[in-house]
Amino acid sequence: MKRQQNYKASLKVQRIAIAAGIFLLAVKFSAYLITNSNAILTDAMESIVNVAASFMGLYSLTLSATPKDKNHPYGHGKVEFISGMAEGLMILVAALIIIIKAINGFIDPEPIENLDIGLYLILFSGIVNYAIGEMAERQGKKADSMTLIAGGKHLKADAYTTAGLVIGIVLILITGLNWVDNAVALLFGMLILVSAWKILRKSTAGVMDEADFTALERLATSLEANRIPEWIDIHNLRMVKYGPDPHIDCHLTLPFYKDLRYTNEQLKKLNGIVNKSLETETEMFVHTDPCMPAQCKICRVNDCDARSFKFEKSIIWDLDNLIEDRHHEA
Repeated sequence: MKRQQNYKASLKVQRIAIAAGIFLLAVKFSAYLITNSNAILTDAMESIVNVAASFMGLYSLTLSATPKDKNHPYGHGKVEFISGMAEGLMILVAALIIIIKAINGFIDPEPIENLDIGLYLILFSGIVNYAIGEMAERQGKKADSMTLIAGGKHLKADAYTTAGLVIGIVLILITGLNWVDNAVALLFGMLILVSAWKILRKSTAGVMDEADFTALERLATSLEANRIPEWIDIHNLRMVKYGPDPHIDCHLTLPFYKDLRYTNEQLKKLNGIVNKSLETETEMFVHTDPCMPAQCKICRVNDCDARSFKFEKSIIWDLDNLIEDRHHEA
């Protein structure tokens, strides 16, 4: 139910971003045509990317929510990372175009006109962009959506660019130095390059199944706080994300004499702790191991008739030992 609510809210935010993006695209290009300013062109070029990325984001959000099927047994969530990569590449191309145009402006300068009108139009677009970017990023974090987070960060970066652009336009109006226009365009072209790199880095990490150590650390803390004596050992803990959907693999060691019904009960308890820790419905694949005599020294089960050695010490379940691919012993 919560996931469905997040999905509907995410779609609503994405549709708002599309409508606003198309409107602001018209506003910014109008400002460029009125002024002939390269700095304003940087904002207009980014708006093309914003609109294309918003449509792509809507598609990826819709596809990522599609139920699992025979061809996609882990779901369609990875499309969000691919969408993020595409957006990053589009931002990269836009930044390069802006930089080239700015450099050309130094070599072959063109007259700038009606900057006061352009200033008001750009200032308005920056405020709208920041408001929508903040809304998208907040909803993206709530729904754990790479698409919305990337889109929100992009829109906010665009707003920061606009703020700098406004300062640049004011300087031109005060000083009359038109070369400031190209300097501002060049500076913010470089900043947009950095924004593109960050989005590409995070998206690539998702595609490559890079470990999310922040989430794993939180999970390790939760498992340590809620462990029971019969959970003798957990190791080889791994997590992979398919969009917002996490998948957990691990090995759980239980007393060898317990039956399958008991084992099933423990797996349900473990899954509940994981879901609560990660704040989402998690798919788990748990390999259960029977305990071995060498593990008696770390086993906290008091009434065990099969004990071979006395209990010596408890192994603290921190991230380092939970992700180890080996049984833990004293």
